[in-house]
Amino acid sequence: MIFYILTNSEIDRVQWSALVQKSRTGTWFQTPEAYDFFASQPELFKAFAFAVSSKPELDSGAENEEKLRGVCVGYVTVEKNPIKQFFTRRAIIIGGPALADDATEEEVTALMTAVKENFQLSTFNFQLASPIYIETRNFNDYSRWKGAFEKAEFEYQPHLNFHVDCRDRESMWNRLSENRKRQVRRAQNTDRYADRIQITDIKEWYQILQELYRTKVKTPLFPLSFFWEAYKQNICRYLLVKHEGKVIGGSMLVQDEKSVYEWFECGLNKEYREQYPSVNATYAGMEYAHMQGVARYDMMGAGEPNKPYGVRDFKAEFGGELVEHGRWLFTAKPMMYKIGTLGVKILKKLS
Repeated sequence: MIFYILTNSEIDRVQWSALVQKSRTGTWFQTPEAYDFFASQPELFKAFAFAVSSKPELDSGAENEEKLRGVCVGYVTVEKNPIKQFFTRRAIIIGGPALADDATEEEVTALMTAVKENFQLSTFNFQLASPIYIETRNFNDYSRWKGAFEKAEFEYQPHLNFHVDCRDRESMWNRLSENRKRQVRRAQNTDRYADRIQITDIKEWYQILQELYRTKVKTPLFPLSFFWEAYKQNICRYLLVKHEGKVIGGSMLVQDEKSVYEWFECGLNKEYREQYPSVNATYAGMEYAHMQGVARYDMMGAGEPNKPYGVRDFKAEFGGELVEHGRWLFTAKPMMYKIGTLGVKILKKLS
C-alpha cells in the first residue's frame, strides 16, 4: 500500500465530506466547512488540514483507486501581541482526526506524523507555523489506534466528557436528576429563542461569557467577532435565554448528522436564580438535538479525572454518559510548554 499526504487545497472535498460523515470519529470540526470557517478569520487562526490517502501497489491485484483514509483539521492560534503569540502559540485539533473505521495503524501514524513534521520543518512565518504543542481534543474513542499515535510521538492525556442520548425524549427526561427536573420545570416560563438573532443579542450573551472566562474559566476567549462571524456564516445556532427582554444566558451549538455540540454556554445564574439560565440553555440544546433527529448531545469536555471540577458536577445531572476519550499531545518545545503550563497555573491562582 502506498500512502500520500495531502494538504487542504489538494484534498478532494467530496471524499472529505463523505469520510467525515461515515467515520465513527468524524465530527463537524473535521469537515471542509469547519476548515473554511477557521481559514476565514486569519486574524485569529492559521487553519490547516491534512489528509492521508492510500493506493494499492500496481502489482497487488487490488483495485487501483486512491482512497481518503483520514483527515485532520485544526488551527494554530494567532495573537496580535507578538510576545504573547511567541509564548502561547498552539495547534488545536477539536474533536480529533476523522479516520476511516478500518484505517490501519500505518495510515494513522502517517497522518499524525505529517501534522507534526509540517510544523517542525516549516520555515515560513515562524511564530505562526511552529506551535509549542499540538493537541487533539477527542470526542470519540481512539483506543484502537493508540500505538499509531504513540509512534507519531503523541502522548495520551486523560480527559472526561459527557455524551447525552437524545433519541427518546421521555428517556432523556427520566435520566435527569430530580434537581434538574425541578429546575427545568421552574424555568419553563423563561423565553428561549434561536430565530431573529441580532448582533445586540450576541453582544449581551458574549458579555456574560466573557465574565465567566475572566472569573472562573481563566483561559483565553475568542473575541466577539468570532461569534458574530459564526452566526453570519451559518455554521452555528444560538439558543439564547431571555427574561423580561434581557439576555441572561444561552449556548452556541454546532451540529452534524451524529451530534449536536455545546461549544459555548453561560448564564447569569446568581443574578437570576429562579430562571436557571445555564440549566435552561443546556436542556434546550438537548431538546433541540432530539427535535433535529440527532442522537447525541456532546457537552465538549468535563475536565481531568480525579480532579474536582464544578463544571463536571453541573453537567453530570443531565443524565449523560461519562466517557474518557482523552487528548493526544505532542510537545514540540518541552521547555516552553513547561514554562507556559506553570504560568497558566500561577495566573489562575492569582486571579
